[in-house]
Amino acid sequence: MDRAVNSDPVNTADTGRRQRWRNLIGFWLLGLCNNFAYVVMLSAAHDILQKQETQNTTTPTPAPNETNIEISNNNNSSRYDCNPVSTAAVLLADILPTLLIKFTAPFYIHKVPYGFRVLVCFFTAVVSFLMVSFSSTILMSIFGVVFASISSGLGELSFLSLSVFFSRDVLSGWGSGTGAAGVAGAILYSAFTQGGLTPQVTLWIMLVVPVILAVSYFFLLVFPSSFPQWRRHEDGHSTSREVNSQERRPLIEEETDTDEDTETTQEEQDNCTGHTFFLLTEDKHIRPLTFTDQLYIMKGLLKFIIPLGVVYFAEYFINQGLMELLYFPESHLSHAEQYRWYQTLYQIGVFASRTSLVCFKIRKIFLMSLLQCLNAVLLGFAVYYQFLPNPWVVFIIVLYEGLLGGAAYVNTFFFIREETAKREREFAMAAASVGDSLGIALSAAASLPVHHYFCSF
Repeated sequence: MDRAVNSDPVNTADTGRRQRWRNLIGFWLLGLCNNFAYVVMLSAAHDILQKQETQNTTTPTPAPNETNIEISNNNNSSRYDCNPVSTAAVLLADILPTLLIKFTAPFYIHKVPYGFRVLVCFFTAVVSFLMVSFSSTILMSIFGVVFASISSGLGELSFLSLSVFFSRDVLSGWGSGTGAAGVAGAILYSAFTQGGLTPQVTLWIMLVVPVILAVSYFFLLVFPSSFPQWRRHEDGHSTSREVNSQERRPLIEEETDTDEDTETTQEEQDNCTGHTFFLLTEDKHIRPLTFTDQLYIMKGLLKFIIPLGVVYFAEYFINQGLMELLYFPESHLSHAEQYRWYQTLYQIGVFASRTSLVCFKIRKIFLMSLLQCLNAVLLGFAVYYQFLPNPWVVFIIVLYEGLLGGAAYVNTFFFIREETAKREREFAMAAASVGDSLGIALSAAASLPVHHYFCSF
């Protein structure tokens, strides 16, 4: 489009920078709130579930030392100091709703305007906090976990798709925010509860998180003028402002993306060749993607989805299947403290690597999946043979594990955006989000028998 003759280039540049920073901060907050609520709510749900299980399965009898006499599940003779139920069981319940959404939603979610999607994320997050805080039964708490999983899963695929409407740097903001959520969520929840607040009161305070998410989306982001906020796409999965200016491009391609708002010329359109799933009719309208088209795109995305899934499979196999078994009785740190430091250092590694996109990019995701599998094998042997001298060695490995996982996530979606034709990006970003959730679900299922095997010693 032609710019006005009297436009001030300095003011235009300043406005562009302000908008860019608003969008970057907005996506950082969206990433933080989308994952933060999930982390905090699940921590509280675990506490409340523990309390309810004790109340429902034991009959407390006051003892002289004001403790309760009950049958303890922790009096096992295993050398690994096992919990009666693996943390993988909790993870499996947490991830299944998200996995179901990510498997199915990319094929129909484009029919739901983004504004309504965010409202659904907001309300389901609020419901999850309230259900868990007021829960009086285990079933009610589990439903609270389900609502949190719905909010997180729908939010992740929606915000990843949303990023294609903005400049590419918002992906670094999103990645950094999601990485920060794990660290901030764990620290704040522990700080509030150890400071004397009950999990219930802590959850009431955390209701501010979905509010921040809604404010960041509706009031902080600067949307393109043609953005379909409250209406469905009329032209399918397309990010173009001018239908006539879009060229035919291959499904997955190497392209130099100089400016997201740059319009292609008619000469460039005439010179382009290749297959596309957006066909122009005689009146210059774009045919939406068919189900067959979407399956073809998914096939092209497998080179990203599979390595990402493998990274997360190995990563969560370590986190939920092996970490609680990596216990060093001689250390001055208790078992709970060792496990807490494992999780904290892992989250710090994730945060650092998801923020690294602004500094460097790593194209070879399969290399990170291989390295993560080596971590899982090493720690698996360490659990079985117990040859590591102290938890400090595990601290280093776990930090490295988080670095690999975070880098794999943020680089996967960066290169999907870069190498996918513009008209397929929105669908591709949503569809590829299934990779990490699938890996997590499979790792949870695999971790259960591993936990049972080692704890039988």
